[in-house]
Amino acid sequence: MPAPFSQANPVKIAIVGAGAVSDYHHVPAIKLDPRAVLAGVCDASQELLDKRRKDWGCDNVTTDFERICADPGVDAVIIATPNFTHKAITLSAAKHGKHVMCEKPLGLDAGEVRAMYHACRDRKLVHMTAFTYRFAPSMRYLRHLCKSGALGALRHFRSQRFLDWPETSWGWRQYKKTAGAGDLFDMTIHRIDFAIDLLGPLKTLCGATARFIPRTKTTDGRDCPPSEVDDWSSLIGEFTSGATGVWEGTTLAKGYGLAGFGHEWAEINGSLQTGVYRLHMPNQIMLGKTGQDLAAVDVPAEFLKPAGSPRDPSTGEPATVFRYDLVWEFVSAICEGRDAVPSFFDGLRAQIVADSVLQSHQERRWVDIPDEPR
Repeated sequence: MPAPFSQANPVKIAIVGAGAVSDYHHVPAIKLDPRAVLAGVCDASQELLDKRRKDWGCDNVTTDFERICADPGVDAVIIATPNFTHKAITLSAAKHGKHVMCEKPLGLDAGEVRAMYHACRDRKLVHMTAFTYRFAPSMRYLRHLCKSGALGALRHFRSQRFLDWPETSWGWRQYKKTAGAGDLFDMTIHRIDFAIDLLGPLKTLCGATARFIPRTKTTDGRDCPPSEVDDWSSLIGEFTSGATGVWEGTTLAKGYGLAGFGHEWAEINGSLQTGVYRLHMPNQIMLGKTGQDLAAVDVPAEFLKPAGSPRDPSTGEPATVFRYDLVWEFVSAICEGRDAVPSFFDGLRAQIVADSVLQSHQERRWVDIPDEPR
């Protein structure tokens, strides 16, 4: 039997996809966690690997994901590569017995995600979807208020995610064969996930997407094929609980920069109170009830981070540092021999909903959401 993971025997994690997300979220989080160590780096770009070797202090670098997945010196992989590569890398990692955390969307459609989930589930591996916003202190506290009954009976969910992004090319993200969809898969899927976590599964929905910008120029002025994916997405849904939900996301909301974090507003109207989560104020929520207008309330200390996390909630940019807790949860699940939250099953449920939005818009009708067995 291998020795249990601990600070003396840390979880050896390889990063597959050495771009900005890994540099911004995952590598700082690995370095913060005494139970984990960066054990390998894989990327398609040798130039970027040479840079990360220096930046991250890891000499085990390769352009071959199969090699990193088979490496006996690696216990787990974090996948932060283009969407169309997630399935192949996950299946390779699972084949070699590696635990997996993967960026969202997990795949190009629910069929791909289901294959990834089953591969890890059947081998009893820890699997985690990087649904970042579940770890925001304000979202953790809002979840407590929902589950404890403090908001009363949950009636309405409402989500806005407005970004003011340049109207130049998104690269691989603007083509269906490499991204699947645009704003819907990149941003709205997060909000689908935490709505399901807060209010339970969706029963039926109608949805729509739109593309306003052709994005035929790169940031340096070169021509490129036009975008095929949405830059605006929306849906109306009914939860099995009887609650209703409305979601809207766009990358074309002028003036919604907010220091790069954009506008996010997720609201739940209960029979007793309304609660509001805002990304750019992650250490506060807004609460209000009849006779008392919505007002900011500080998140209690016990919800500022998961119990045991080494992160100091009082340091760093609040809308950035909570993201480090994804790796904390991933490593904790591995060390404790339990499922990670959110899992690939959560990623699959959100993907089924996102796929249904595309189906609804194409067929111009409401679509029922099928049950998905664990």
